Amino acid sequence: MLFEVGLKDIIDILLVALMLYYIYRLMRDSRSLNVFIGILVFVVVWVFVSQVLEMRLLGTILDKLVSVGVIALIVLFQEDIRKVLYNLGAHQRMRRLANLFTSKKSREQKKSGVKQDIMPVVMACMNMSRSRVGALIVFERSMPLDDVVSTGDRIDASINQRLIENIFFKNSPLHDGAMIISEHRIKAAGCILPVSHDMDIPKELGLRHRSAMGVSQESDAVAVVVSEETGAISIAVRSEFRLRLSAEELESLLTKELG
Repeated sequence: MLFEVGLKDIIDILLVALMLYYIYRLMRDSRSLNVFIGILVFVVVWVFVSQVLEMRLLGTILDKLVSVGVIALIVLFQEDIRKVLYNLGAHQRMRRLANLFTSKKSREQKKSGVKQDIMPVVMACMNMSRSRVGALIVFERSMPLDDVVSTGDRIDASINQRLIENIFFKNSPLHDGAMIISEHRIKAAGCILPVSHDMDIPKELGLRHRSAMGVSQESDAVAVVVSEETGAISIAVRSEFRLRLSAEELESLLTKELG
């Protein structure tokens, strides 16, 4: 007997495929990918045994394992689940939907505040680029970076061009770490970021770039890098690099991502 496949079934299959692909994209750069593939194989076997072969005893055992396994997965992958939910909430379409419920005055005030945050960073990056001073500046967005902040020295200062340049001055003790900017303040400096081990990152990019990519993979943060070797300015956001940016491009990208 052949299966009757209707439009609803096709939509159901497509939605499941999209959900699995989205989870795969989120986990492919983490150590959880092999576990995710193992779980996927188990689910396929479970469905095949219980629904297709209709093996009642084995199907019942697998049903019990699945019911217990869901709780175990929530405990084991709580950080990954939290990341998925943050990424969904931080998605550009979700942000546009949220903007519908905010007043025009509030949106204009937010844009003005973002502009005041961005310009000192852009000017400092351009000066450091000309002087070949390395820098790594991270803008926190919806995902908190408290664990990263705790690795550095808390500053809690207003965003100031001269302060940024002094922190990344070559003889400064905070020169090699990352600066975290959150809620219109420089929250901390000298912070240690997670390093990406992605093999697709060009070999000419150093540790600062790998750290910027790492934090963009682990969170929704925007990381700005000034290369000490070349003076080139780059941005890492959503696990992607934008390399060799001009002042105008840097300002435009930061306004788009933070606005």
